[in-house]
This record gives sequence, structure tokens and C-alpha cells, in this order.
Amino acid sequence: MRYYIRWSAAATLAIAALATVDAATVSRQSAETFSQKVTVIRRNAEAGKSVARKTPVSQDELNSWFTYSASPHLPGGVSQPQVTIVGDGRVAGQAIVDLEALAKRRSSGGAFDPWSLIGGKVPVNVTGILHTRDGKARFEVQTAEISGLPVPTSILQELVSFYSRTPDHPQGVRLDDTFSLPAQIREIQVGQGQAVVVQ
Repeated sequence: MRYYIRWSAAATLAIAALATVDAATVSRQSAETFSQKVTVIRRNAEAGKSVARKTPVSQDELNSWFTYSASPHLPGGVSQPQVTIVGDGRVAGQAIVDLEALAKRRSSGGAFDPWSLIGGKVPVNVTGILHTRDGKARFEVQTAEISGLPVPTSILQELVSFYSRTPDHPQGVRLDDTFSLPAQIREIQVGQGQAVVVQ
């Protein structure tokens, strides 16, 4: 379960998502509902595939979990993630990211180096399309912004790589990579305001 929660948080940040959530309803009860659904998804995977199983997860449940339960699972320097499940595969989200450590590491010190101009905690927004099929997923970035200013995907990739590094994966996550879905998930159907996990 710990692996799945980490994957869910990381994937949602790297994949999904990062745009402002409008009129979201966040509650401890919805956070607990999300945690219970993660348990159901894990148990479905352990039970095998006799029949297709579908578990709906709402935008409010996911954002409630981010608000009340995600902190221990997020990389240092990333906070306040929120996701908008737009529909037709499209997702968007926002997180506050501390750029100070990355900016110091990447800056060449030149006057025209973009990394020398940024720092501190800033909102990072991303929109894109989540493609899933046959247990595999890929996130197609459509737009990326830092503090409301459009940035190229290469800058977003630097952020994702830096904050997703682990001892086993020192280069971090690549945005354009296809990856395997956990817990025998076959696909994630992204509707308006909710996603359905299909196992």
C-alpha cells in the first residue's frame, strides 16, 4: 500500500498533475474515502483478475487526500498539490514548489540564465492528457507555467527530474516516458471531476 500511495502522489504531481482547482470541496471524510479506495484497489490486485473491477475516484477525494494525508509522501520542496480532472483524458493541477535548491544547482551565474532569475516558493501549473492502456500510461504535457508565466517543457522536466530522484532512480522521472501502472491497473478513465480505475 505504501508503494501505491507514493506512486499515486508522485504520478499525480509528475503526470497530473498542476492548474488551479475551482470550487473544490475538501474534507477529512473525503480524504478517508480516498484512502479506503486505495485499499480496495490494492485488495483487488491481490485477488486476481476473475472479472474487471472499476473503482471511481473523485477530484474532491483526491484533493482532500492531498490536503490531509499526502505530506509524508511528497518530496521535500513540494507542497499544496491540487488536481483538476477536466475530462476526456485531460488533467490539470497545481503545486507550490521551492525552486531555491534547484536554481542554485542549475544556475551558471550568467545574466541571461533563467535559473539565475528564479528562486523561492512558487506555484507551478501543468495541463495535459493522461493516456492509459493495457497496464501502461503516458502523460502528454500541453502547457506548463511557473508563477503564471509559460515555460518550455524542458524547464518542467528539470523540476520533475530533480524532485522525483531516488537512490534507485538518481535521474528521476522523465515526463515523456511510458510507465507501468501499479496494482494490476489496466487503465484509468478520466472523466469530468472523477477518474475510474479499471483493474
